[in-house]
Amino acid sequence: METAELQALVDEAMKRSAVVWLSYPGGGWPRGVWHVWHDGAAYVVSGGPEQLLPGIEQAERVVVIARAKDSRARLVTWVAAAAVQTPGTEGWQVAVEALRAERLNAEQGESLTDVWAEQSIVTRLTPTGEVTEYPGAYPTDSQSTAPVESPATTVGRLPWVAHRRARRAPAL
Repeated sequence: METAELQALVDEAMKRSAVVWLSYPGGGWPRGVWHVWHDGAAYVVSGGPEQLLPGIEQAERVVVIARAKDSRARLVTWVAAAAVQTPGTEGWQVAVEALRAERLNAEQGESLTDVWAEQSIVTRLTPTGEVTEYPGAYPTDSQSTAPVESPATTVGRLPWVAHRRARRAPAL
């Protein structure tokens, strides 16, 4: 695909999706987050009463995985330059207005921006132009991960559950 087509794909996928997955150094596994796409960049708010993105403030590059809205399958993966927005600046004000308009079920109401300024981190994710996965260029391996070692087992009889119906004996 051409560069302009890839940028249009990123733009369209981000406009249509409210949830993306972010992967960055120090962040562990890719994390699903809600975001707002505004003026060619994605804005995310984390920390405090919002979603957890440990280490996002130190990240310079973030890999963003966007899904197709109808099938929910991975559509495009792109690289973003991350920039933390400082409370009180013009960039922070633009980001917070866009995020606040899309924030569902906020308990703080009118004081939401004050809570974000005190307790949260607002990050702007600007596309670098690097698109790593797109239709026709997906990885061929399964990308599955081995389960984490655990002493937990499921060997033995399952516990009794109050709301589960008893099985009936087959009719003769």
